[in-house]
Amino acid sequence: MLRRAARRFIAGERLEEALDAIRRLNLEGLSTTLDLLGEDVTTAAQAEASGHAYLRIVDALRVPPVEPEWPQAPVPRPGGVAGGPPAAAGTDNNLSLKLTQLGLDVDAPVCGRVLRGILDRAAAGAAPMFVRIDMESSAHTDATLRLFEALWTEGRRNVGVVIQAYLYRSPRDVERLNALGARVRLVKGAYDEAPAVAFARKRDVDRTFARLTEVLLREGTYPAIATHDERLIDHARRTARSAGVTPDRFEFQMLYGIRRDLQAALRRDGYRVRVYVPFGDEWYPYFMRRLAERPANVEFVLRSLLRERAAG
Repeated sequence: MLRRAARRFIAGERLEEALDAIRRLNLEGLSTTLDLLGEDVTTAAQAEASGHAYLRIVDALRVPPVEPEWPQAPVPRPGGVAGGPPAAAGTDNNLSLKLTQLGLDVDAPVCGRVLRGILDRAAAGAAPMFVRIDMESSAHTDATLRLFEALWTEGRRNVGVVIQAYLYRSPRDVERLNALGARVRLVKGAYDEAPAVAFARKRDVDRTFARLTEVLLREGTYPAIATHDERLIDHARRTARSAGVTPDRFEFQMLYGIRRDLQAALRRDGYRVRVYVPFGDEWYPYFMRRLAERPANVEFVLRSLLRERAAG
């Protein structure tokens, strides 16, 4: 029963299943970011194994998809890393990964070496592939940003990071990242955090998310506004229009299987939409952890399903 429930939100256990899901999304004009489930490894060997798995994923994503028999409209995307000419549908698929999956809590130098190997493989070739470092609990925020800034100092530009709006520190972090010219994905935050470090009330999180959306759209570099909240999406659209920010300078991001109706509607309106596609045999801990960490996560999933059904 749990497997059936999770299957709506997880693209399968095998890479082939995830690639099939990505191709279907591409044909609908949607970009993707692929995430191999797994985090909190406990040995350096496990971190190395995760790195090798991501190298295989990079290579698999570079295999051109089978072209459909009917003509497809091109889907514009930021060429290469941070901007450029449009690319055809089915080519804008990138990676998301968690640093604890690469050994951050086991051996930080090992984590950095494994991550650099992934970034080098992703950057190779005529079309560099973008890699997003997911943000985990607030206990990892400093280490994550330190490693990201080290990579940026080294001249690596095919990498971005995530900021969680519910952390009190996030406005300062966004300011730092905007000054670098880094690509930021803004999310609300889904981990169970202490009141000392994060807003507990939804209205406070929403208010901060809206304010950071404005900062990222006006001062950031190709930000990703990751939310299923229609009010916050409308706020982003209004902000972009008033600031003269065209739809090719930012994107919306949503989770696989959540508000598919809203994803399609935004795409029809000319906005770029990227779907976060998780896969892997670690689906059970991922699914249960996300539901257990915060009661609001359960409410979010149920509310999204009901809204999608009503829209259909």
